[in-house]
Amino acid sequence: MVGIGTAILVVAALGIGQPVFAPLIFALFIISIVWPLQGKLQRRLPKLLALLISMIVAVVAFGAFAYLITWAFSHVGSYAVAESGQFQLLYTQVTDWLAGHGIEVSALWTEHFNVGWLLSAAQRITTMLNGMLSFSLVVLVYIILGLLEVEPMVKRLHRMTNQETARLLLVGGARVAAKYRRYLLVRSLMSIITGVLVWGFIWLCGLPLAREWGIIAFAFNYIPVIGPLLATVLPTLFAVAQFDTLQSAVLVFGILNLIQFAVGSNLEPRVSGNILAMSPVVVLFAVFFWTWLWGLSGAFIGVPIVIAVLTLCEEHPASRWVVEIFGAAPARQATAEQD
Repeated sequence: MVGIGTAILVVAALGIGQPVFAPLIFALFIISIVWPLQGKLQRRLPKLLALLISMIVAVVAFGAFAYLITWAFSHVGSYAVAESGQFQLLYTQVTDWLAGHGIEVSALWTEHFNVGWLLSAAQRITTMLNGMLSFSLVVLVYIILGLLEVEPMVKRLHRMTNQETARLLLVGGARVAAKYRRYLLVRSLMSIITGVLVWGFIWLCGLPLAREWGIIAFAFNYIPVIGPLLATVLPTLFAVAQFDTLQSAVLVFGILNLIQFAVGSNLEPRVSGNILAMSPVVVLFAVFFWTWLWGLSGAFIGVPIVIAVLTLCEEHPASRWVVEIFGAAPARQATAEQD
């Protein structure tokens, strides 16, 4: 009961403290990615100059990512507005078919999707964009301070009285950072492959916006489980309006899911190897749990949080059973079993 109560309080604190904890976790994730570049530059350049170069590289990379997503969605939105008549016809056909089978949705649509709902949706989108901007600024401040604090923190850990805790934090932190870099590398590579395959398939089908759907598939692939599903559903809706036949849309949906399955379930495990192996149930739970707790930022950072927890649990004998159940077998144990 004490453990359950503590877990509930921790979850409540994380939810209430999202404006503080979510940017901090994001910043730690980015610091672990950027630090090798920062460390190499510091050995040849002044510390502040090295920090400036590292921050420019990080901002350019994430700015380019955000620009591509904005560009793709803006083109998709413009196309949807231009083809609104075709989508209205599709909506009429669907509602007529449902009404013929005893399912009336016209009244439900009129009741919930009206001018008030559109204004409320616009306000929510504006609030979300403002929140993302402030979130990014807080993350940027954390990253700058964190990169300056890495070396002093390592020195303080070496001077700690409790050397077992210091070892756990130093070794575990280094392994978490290495796994984060491997995770981002593998996820980026798989996202590029997925985006190229989706672009090629949609281009061969003759559907419009092939580049845009490829970029959206590339971006959504960074969100496990939910992202690939959205990246297949959205083009399918446009395929229904384009081809006017359900069979063609089902074929598009099936092949897009086949691409996601081939890359995500077959190619990615071979590339990432045992170092990032986790139970699929844990991955699914992490995505839904952190999305529910922190929204869009939680969807991106949920799996890296689980990677960090499992890696730190592996460093202590009392908690190693967590890794044995929910993740890959510890490297030391796997080596011993092979011997």
